Amino acid sequence: MEKNSPSQVLAIRLSAMGDVAMTIPVFNLIANQYPELKIILLTKLHFKPLFGHLNNVSVFPAEVKGKHRGLLGLGRLFLELNKLGVSRVADLHNVLRSRIIGLLFRFAGTDIEIIDKGRKGKKALTSHKDKIFEPLTTTFNRYREVFARLGYPITLNDSWLTPKMGIPDKLQYLFSKKKNTLGIAPFAAFTGKMYPTSLMEEVIAYLNNTGEYQILLFGGGEKEKTITKKWENEYINCTSLVNEVSFEEELAIISNLKAMVAMDSGNGHLSAMFGVPTITLWGITHPYAGFAPFGQPEANSILADRADFPLIPTSVYGNKMPEGYEKVMFTINPMRVVSRIDEICNGD
Repeated sequence: MEKNSPSQVLAIRLSAMGDVAMTIPVFNLIANQYPELKIILLTKLHFKPLFGHLNNVSVFPAEVKGKHRGLLGLGRLFLELNKLGVSRVADLHNVLRSRIIGLLFRFAGTDIEIIDKGRKGKKALTSHKDKIFEPLTTTFNRYREVFARLGYPITLNDSWLTPKMGIPDKLQYLFSKKKNTLGIAPFAAFTGKMYPTSLMEEVIAYLNNTGEYQILLFGGGEKEKTITKKWENEYINCTSLVNEVSFEEELAIISNLKAMVAMDSGNGHLSAMFGVPTITLWGITHPYAGFAPFGQPEANSILADRADFPLIPTSVYGNKMPEGYEKVMFTINPMRVVSRIDEICNGD
């Protein structure tokens, strides 16, 4: 088969929502530049709505806690995938599970390329001793390199953007021509990546009192719902969407926001894929690791103070909290956040 002949590529990305969302600018570009190429994405079924706009991408659900669990399950998964006529494999995950699947395809004679996750560079960036504090290759470019090695080099242009989605009639009330509809996703998987709720409430209170914003709160889980419902009840211009809308409805709302405020978390990548101005707040992690939302200016990353906390970033994913670093996020003044929101929403 010729390298650039029409073919079907299996792309593997099994992890968290943010990592999966970061594939979308790449897939958008592929759809524009290689319309004949079909991609089967092996990922969680929950993420299928992310790819609804892409005719060239189909989602194959990985049931890693069900029938695809363990070595026998991975063997079963390979047999199911191999029936689909896959001609190449793009391993965008590079973990044990994806490497086993890739190895089985390689034994079957299928070309495979594996993402270089830059583990050595990330280890140096997050080291507590002899730290090398410099920007690493972005995740977007790591994904793009895999497809280039498969024979599909990608040129960056505006086709990376995901089109806005239509807002369902029942949710039209969330948008007002008289106010800026602002999304805030105040939660993160680890406390070191999450802006303290007391400070976030100061941001919400200030924005609420201006009367210029309709604030929509995003998140998941009962604890998060309790917090956001409290804010909804206290601030007239604030609405909690936690566990109130489907994932597809959430995407439609996000795509039409004036701006989004998020942590170093998946919600920031969801808004960025639509070209929504996305402000991200960074605690013990840092954009230099390559996970900043794609297409956003540097000014939209609001960082904790490394002069006070020089070990930042302490880890790539925010799961390592050195002693004394519990208050990292307190170095971000709420008015810094408000000021950047105002610049985006009301600037010239």
